[in-house]
Amino acid sequence: MNHSAVTGRVRSLDALRGLAICGIMLVNTWQHTLAYRKATSVDWVMGNLFQSRFYPIFAFLFGMGFALFLQSAGSRTPRPRLVLLRRLAVLALLGAVHTRIEPGEVLLPYAILGVTVLLPASFLPRPLVLLAGTGTMVAAMVTGRPYVLIAALFLLGLATVGYGAAGRLASPVVFGTSAVLAVLLTWWWNHSPPGGGVYQAAALCGAAAYGTGFLLAVRRTALFEALGRMALTNYVSSTAAILAAAPLLRVDDTGSAVIAVTVVTLVAQAAFSRWWLTRYRYGPLEWIWRCLTWWEPVANRQTGTRDPHSPVPDPRRPRSEDEPRDRS
Repeated sequence: MNHSAVTGRVRSLDALRGLAICGIMLVNTWQHTLAYRKATSVDWVMGNLFQSRFYPIFAFLFGMGFALFLQSAGSRTPRPRLVLLRRLAVLALLGAVHTRIEPGEVLLPYAILGVTVLLPASFLPRPLVLLAGTGTMVAAMVTGRPYVLIAALFLLGLATVGYGAAGRLASPVVFGTSAVLAVLLTWWWNHSPPGGGVYQAAALCGAAAYGTGFLLAVRRTALFEALGRMALTNYVSSTAAILAAAPLLRVDDTGSAVIAVTVVTLVAQAAFSRWWLTRYRYGPLEWIWRCLTWWEPVANRQTGTRDPHSPVPDPRRPRSEDEPRDRS
């Protein structure tokens, strides 16, 4: 495996994470308006096309990120899981603080599931991780419980890296199949709501269609990459933006303010992320998280050459010790 292949794989995952951040911001903004106005056509669109369609992407990538960090940490310390445990503890602490402002936030639950699901699974052989992820996915479809689905996606993301499939997520077959299933399951749920996890299945298929379609269709992904590289910073700052815009969101009866607030926030975040990553390797909260993970200052100033079309530095530059490396 050459350096360009590794860089391309990381860039695509960053871009996909950036897409998830955009969708999560849109849904979170919309959800803050539901208690203050009557239902409109915007709510039907949001509920059927966007709600629950982006957190599965984020959860799957979280499992992959866990595996990639475990690999890179293993080249730096003989006890990489202890470092990962500290990393999850820091995330839980940040999530606990964020929960005081945004009760529905996901950082704390993700950290807890990381400790209780991903960390034990990292000791298992790859076939068992895949089997556990598949079995948990079946349980999620039967019960319809979101956190069971998240646990399943964590495990499947972990297994994807274990089998070396991280760079082969985009498939026309997967896109076409998931898009058709998303439409059919969403129609079924709207017209004859059954028990179990039909809504979960519709949302999961929608997430797969959005994710694979994005990777297949989008060629210039620099802004999405920047958003994805600074996902933690952008996720937390979006809460501040939503709360600041709360007066506008509450007086709008049409739901159009949801789109305006989301677009303005994401454009500002993308511009800031792009600007920041030309100067630093990690976003502000990402850098703090990394320093507390390793319990030492981590170099953050950007060095070496950089591809002007991407926020990701050129692979020929000097790398920090905790970045993924070519393992061919």
